[in-house]
Amino acid sequence: MATQHHSSALHAPAVSAAYPMAKPGYGKRSAPDQQARARDDFALLPTRERYVAGFVDHLPDGASMSVKQLAKQLPLYGQQAISTALKALSVAGHLRRVRCAVGAGEETRWVFRTFWSRTARDNEWWTTYLATENATQTAAPAEPPALTAVPPQRTPPQPTDTEPSPLARETPPAPPAPDRPPAGRTRNTGDTAPSPAYLALARLGRDDHRLGLSADDCTTLEPLAAQWLDRGVTTDYLTSTLTAGLPAQIDSPVGLIRRRLIDKLPPQLPATPNTPTDTPTPTRRLLVECTDCGRPGQPEALPDGLCHPCHTTHSTGSRPSPDPTQIAAVKAHMANLRDLLKPV
Repeated sequence: MATQHHSSALHAPAVSAAYPMAKPGYGKRSAPDQQARARDDFALLPTRERYVAGFVDHLPDGASMSVKQLAKQLPLYGQQAISTALKALSVAGHLRRVRCAVGAGEETRWVFRTFWSRTARDNEWWTTYLATENATQTAAPAEPPALTAVPPQRTPPQPTDTEPSPLARETPPAPPAPDRPPAGRTRNTGDTAPSPAYLALARLGRDDHRLGLSADDCTTLEPLAAQWLDRGVTTDYLTSTLTAGLPAQIDSPVGLIRRRLIDKLPPQLPATPNTPTDTPTPTRRLLVECTDCGRPGQPEALPDGLCHPCHTTHSTGSRPSPDPTQIAAVKAHMANLRDLLKPV
């Protein structure tokens, strides 16, 4: 039986008025049908987790839930301790971290939210609730693009004589807008927006500094990356394939990416005649993110908000087995170093 902790010596600080809010669409989201606040909320949790939970519970929706921001506001614990406490709160059924797809087509982007419930929920409840959220987001219309405010135009003075107003004279029609090029083939010029293929390459360096590419590199590799998108893969799939199993040291990012774009090009799947082409395939617009390592997956695949390796580590206290791809990369790197050290 769990032991209750009634110590009142440690209270989470009040939420500061200056506590940072996340960008629109990000941050904390409160789950529905929670019980009213009571003095014994989180009483079954250890001291640290009760301290963090009491603070998070009083944060408004949309507040930043990053470990860094929470650690700034809760000086008793550092970022590592806050991260461990959030993992424990996920296992206890109080929170789930998710990625939500917002927008449609080329405008789709992923936002990160933390669903919070003062009332502890089991895995079945979270799976059902997040499935409902996913269905709601899939059926919801895409968010309209942000509009830029146009300053009001000053009305010109009306003519006082019989001369026709210049505004009343017929003006030639505007030339038709040029056709928009295909999404995967749009070049990164000064007059057009970067293509999805170019943006995927440009963002590699932000995800992993070893893969930093220059603008010329991205332009050179863009046609190769566009072939992947033309074959029906997503930019997330492209990025994950290019960044999987990287060696410890990369001397030529552009050479490595070019080699992978050529060698790992997915096959061109033929159209299935029995499948109606006018029926879109349902897209999953919400993925749960492992509270410990950040690996995404469907709600039912992440019990307690943890992926299988992290859940095993949390349950047994043992370390998960290392990734065979990473082992091979390390061995290859060490063999390369030994070759370099051999006398000429």
